[in-house]
This record gives sequence, C-alpha cells and structure tokens, in this order.
Amino acid sequence: MSEQSVAEYRIEDLAHHSGATVRTIRAYQDRGLLPKPERRGRANVYGSTHLARLRQIADLLDRGYTLASIKELLEAWDAGRGLGGVLGLVAEVQGPWTDEEAARITRAELDRKFGGKPDDAAVTEAVDLGVLERVPGHDDEFLVPSPQELTVAAELYAAGVPLLAISGHLRELRGQVEHIASRFLEFMAEHVFARYLGHRPPTDADAAEAASLVRRLRPLAQQTVDAELARAMRTFATRHLQEHLGVQGPPPVDSESRSVTLPPETIRAVHRLVGLENAAAFIAAATEREVQARTLDALTSNNCDSRQFDQRP
Repeated sequence: MSEQSVAEYRIEDLAHHSGATVRTIRAYQDRGLLPKPERRGRANVYGSTHLARLRQIADLLDRGYTLASIKELLEAWDAGRGLGGVLGLVAEVQGPWTDEEAARITRAELDRKFGGKPDDAAVTEAVDLGVLERVPGHDDEFLVPSPQELTVAAELYAAGVPLLAISGHLRELRGQVEHIASRFLEFMAEHVFARYLGHRPPTDADAAEAASLVRRLRPLAQQTVDAELARAMRTFATRHLQEHLGVQGPPPVDSESRSVTLPPETIRAVHRLVGLENAAAFIAAATEREVQARTLDALTSNNCDSRQFDQRP
C-alpha cells in the first residue's frame, strides 16, 4: 500500500515514514510539538498531519533551530500565522554570502600548485581550516569552498612564504574578521532589523520583509571592509616603505589651531591678488607649498652631504 493511500499510522509506521524514532516521536508529544493522536481502544492512531509536522520539525532542526524555538514557530503556525516568511528569512541568511562558486581539485593538482612536493601535514591543516574539504569516497579529490582563498595561498607560497606561516596568518585573520562580522551584525540588528524581529516569532510579513532587507544589504559588509582595507593598506604600506627607505614623511600636523599675525600690507596684497573670499585658502596653500619646498631642500642637502662624505679619502 502506498504512502499516499495510507491515512492512518501506528507509531511504528509513523516512525518509518518520517525517519524519526518511536522514542523521538513520544518525546515530541511530551514537549507539545506534536498533536495528540486519536485513541482507538488500546491503540494510538496518527494521521497525515502528524507526518507533516514531523517533517517540518526535521527541516527546522536541519536549519539550526532549537526545539524550544520550533515549538514557538509551530504554535504561531497553529494560531494561523504562516511560516513561509520565517523559512524564507532562514534560507536567505543561510544562503551564500558571496558570488564565488566552490570548485574541486585533485591531490595531484594541489601538489603542483604548491611546489610539486606532497605535504600531508599541510593538507591536514588546510582541511582543518576549511580551505579544503574531503570528498567522501574520493581520497584523491577535495572540494575547495573558496578557490580565491586557495589561489592567494598558492601565490604567497610562490613568493616564498612558508605554508606554516600562511596557515597561522589565516587563523589570526579569521579571528579578526569574525569579530568584524559580529560587530556589523550587531549594528544591523540594532538599527535595521529590530523593528522586524523584535517579537518572537515574527509575523510572516515581517520575516519576509527582513529577508528582502538581508538580500539588499548583504553586499554592504564586504564593500565596507574592502574600502577600509584599501585605505589602511595604503596608509601602512606607505609608512612601512618610508621607514625602510629612510625617507622622512611630512612634518606632523599640529592638532591645535594657532593664530598668526601677518603684516597689513601682506594681507592687502593677497586681497588684491585673489579677492577677499579666497584670501584664507591662498595663504594656507602658500604656506603648505613653502613647507614642502623646504622639505625637498633638506632632503637634497642631506643627500649631497652624504655623497661628499663618501668621496672623502
């Protein structure tokens, strides 16, 4: 007899069709997650609603919900509030946060990427970090969740960075990025999503609106980090280069504003030259130009002195 024609189940049949154990079904009943079965004589009889409910519970458990939160959602469902919006929100959050697609790589290809010499310890470390994932039944093949990340590691290795240093750097970087992600989510939850998810469980409409917002705002985190990383890299790379080349940077900016008195005839000359409204900007630009000129003169003078010293007998 097919499942479609069976309208009633004993608990053992329900367990078979749902994939749950008899013990689990009874535990769900005790928690109030399942409706009570119909009592017929000495037997409990379950119906299609019980089977559908068990499949809903299994799906929500797979999505990471606890039994307590599942009970709240099912109570809302029973009260006439839909679950479609909530499940859509869960799917949106748990979906990919990047357009990058996973790829596969063989062990031979992996070895060639990293110098051609097999390194089992490095492979184990990469699997532990999630850079590689083993493919069941294929010992010589791996899934690569982020091909870009693997390519970066290969380029660093080719540039002379040891594999141990690369994996250690990734662990450190991952902790810092996870902190950034946590803070960004806290910020978004406080200022954007609180009005949709402030009540538990959210209404179907609010959950659907929150899912739409996740879809729209998802790229913002990466765009913000990309912009700030570019700014920080330029700042620190320039500073690092100056330190190694012995080049002195521009003089530090005094945080305190100070008034400087200029002779009246100088002020009048500036007014005639650029106009009253542009006088302040002209004086500031002229001052900055003079400072830069003196800095260049000082660098040139230091270089000449050094060359004269080197040429002494």
